[in-house]
Amino acid sequence: MSTAAGAARIAAGTPLGRERVVDGLRAIAMLGVVAGHWLVTGLTAGPAGDLHQASPLSAMPGLTPLTWALQTLGLFFFVAGYAAAHGLGRARQRGGSAGSWLAGRARRLLPPVAVFLGVWLLILTALRHTAADPWTLHTLGTLAVSPLWFVLVLALLLPLTPPALGAVDRVGAAAALLPLGALTAMDALRYLLWPGMPGWLGYLNCVTAWLVPYTLGVAAARGRLAGPRRGRGLLVAGVAGGALLIAAGYPASLVGVPGDGRSNLDPPSLLTAALSAAQIGLALLLWARMDRGLRHPGWWAAVAGLNLRVMTIFLWHQSALLAVAVLGHALAGARTGLVGPPDSAGWIAYRLLWLPVVAVALAALCLLFRRAESRGGA
Repeated sequence: MSTAAGAARIAAGTPLGRERVVDGLRAIAMLGVVAGHWLVTGLTAGPAGDLHQASPLSAMPGLTPLTWALQTLGLFFFVAGYAAAHGLGRARQRGGSAGSWLAGRARRLLPPVAVFLGVWLLILTALRHTAADPWTLHTLGTLAVSPLWFVLVLALLLPLTPPALGAVDRVGAAAALLPLGALTAMDALRYLLWPGMPGWLGYLNCVTAWLVPYTLGVAAARGRLAGPRRGRGLLVAGVAGGALLIAAGYPASLVGVPGDGRSNLDPPSLLTAALSAAQIGLALLLWARMDRGLRHPGWWAAVAGLNLRVMTIFLWHQSALLAVAVLGHALAGARTGLVGPPDSAGWIAYRLLWLPVVAVALAALCLLFRRAESRGGA
């Protein structure tokens, strides 16, 4: 079967009521996160050959604007809220309860996560019985499992879908102001009113910050957030709010930078919510244009294929980078540019040249572990 024929078959098999733009936004968000991680994850070798994590943002702050485009987690949670609202609505129409819907969602998430954790547990256990340095094991393990925090936050947000639906049905998209207010209060507390606050309290923002785009996704699913006017409002509010926050002293980078005293992502801050609002506003502005584009069978086939493997891609993308970097460095040494200080244009050039190889490695991992996500979606 030709590529064009396959794309046409996928397009013909798509339900008429499928909201293709939501799938398109999920694919864009996933590609942004993957590309961002691949571009800011550097590895350096210590005197004993031990591997350490490094970031090009530390030595090249001029790259900071890239984080405004590639930190697309707000879109991810927006789409998650949209899908959750639709899923719970369909479950209720069939006579199901919120509890049974949540159990179904858990069954979908568990298989790919369990396989991922099991494989990495075996890898790290095996490496402990080799000459691998303990710090190298720490670096590999930390980077490999780092995508799991997204799954944990999603697991915390899903039970909040019923109250989010109720709030949206009462007040519309303004329901997002409640978590936004909680996020604002926590930022004021930890940065102004209580600088010595225990750091763990700030991680409450992991729920409130991402509940903002999640609630906006619920509102969009209920028809309470749509159209260019809403899009312009969110875009202007996000850009203006973000500029004011940066002027007030928030770090400009939307991802963590090693050595910086503050991070907008660990835990998330008001600036993260501002970026989410701007990205969602832009998505609303481009919604109709994206819908027209995704009626093309080729574009839709690509988006549909990415959506079928979105969890596998998300879980394994850092593993693909680590595999290429560690194996390439072991076989060919420093001349590969895979391991070394990320502090120059040369490092950026090497990383860009290696990205197709990392993408091939990720595709191989997706083929290897595709059944885990398929079982989860059954």
